Amino acid sequence: MSALPNTPPNARAEADGTAPVPVPTRLLVHALVREDGTVDSGELYAVAGLLGMTDQQVRLCVKRLVAEGRFTHEGRGRKALLRAVADATGSITPNVAYVRHAYRQDHGLAAWDGVWHLFAFAIPESSRTSRDTLRDTLRHLGAAPVQSGLYVSANPIEELVEAQARHLDVAHAVTFLTSTDLRVGGVDDPPALAAALWPLDDIAARHDRLADLAQACLDRLARPERPTGPEQLAMAIQLAAAFTHAMEPDPLLPPELLPRPWPGTHARRLTAACWTALAEAGTHAPAGTPVPRLFVQYEDLLTSVPEHLT
Repeated sequence: MSALPNTPPNARAEADGTAPVPVPTRLLVHALVREDGTVDSGELYAVAGLLGMTDQQVRLCVKRLVAEGRFTHEGRGRKALLRAVADATGSITPNVAYVRHAYRQDHGLAAWDGVWHLFAFAIPESSRTSRDTLRDTLRHLGAAPVQSGLYVSANPIEELVEAQARHLDVAHAVTFLTSTDLRVGGVDDPPALAAALWPLDDIAARHDRLADLAQACLDRLARPERPTGPEQLAMAIQLAAAFTHAMEPDPLLPPELLPRPWPGTHARRLTAACWTALAEAGTHAPAGTPVPRLFVQYEDLLTSVPEHLT
C-alpha cells in the first residue's frame, strides 16, 4: 500500500515543521460506523495501520468502548463485528449552518455591516459553573475577550447567547450592546482590532495544514492507480479531522476584517473538491456494503451548500 499524506512517518510534516492533525483511536472507531450501525474489524485494523496505529491500540480502544456499553462485540480478531448500541458519539462533522455561512463569506455573500456585538457579564463566584459555561459558549460562538467579563463578536450572535444565558439562569447578569466605533487601547481600525483580539496566525496555520492535506489527497486520487478502499477511508478520516481542527476555533470573521488572501477560503475550496473526488472514486465501500456514516454526513453537509459556493 502506498503511504498516505499526513501519516507517520511524514516527510512533508518534518520538512516544514507542521505537525499532523492527530486522529484518536476512539474517533477512528466512531468514524467507521456504517449506516447499519456496525464496524467491520478487518476494515478498522486496516485503516488504523494506515494511520500509524498499532493493533494493540485498537484492541484496547475497542475493549474500553465495549466496557462503556457503547458497542457490542461479535466474533474474534479481524473477523469480528462491532455494533453501536446507541448513536455513536465523537462525531467530527461541523454544524451545517456554520459551514454554509463560511462558504457564503468566502464568496462575498455575507458582507459585514461594521457593527461590533458586545457582551458584558458580572456573575458571582457562587454561580461559577454557569459563568464558566457562558464564557465557553461565547468562545465557541467566535467571540473574543476584550477584558474580564467583556466579550466581542463581529457576528450577530445575541439570540444564541441570550438563549444560553436563560438556560443557565444568569440572563439578568448579562448586558448586550453594539458599537460601530470600538476602540481597545489606542486601536480602532477594524482589521487591526481583529488581529489583536483573535489568534489569526494560529487559525491561518490550521487552514494551511488542511489545504496541504486536501491537495495531497487530490493528487493521490488523480493518479492512474486509485487508492484502495481502506486508503480512501483513511484519507476521509484525516480530512474530516483536519477540517474540524481548522473550523472549530475559527470565529468566521467577515472577510473585511481578515488578511488577504485568507487561507480558510482556499482550504474550504480544496476540502469540497476532495470530498467530491472521494465520493466519485467510490471504492471506500464495496458493492452491497453499507457506507460509513462519515461519508453520508459530509455529503449531506456539502449538499447543503449551493454548488456554486464550493
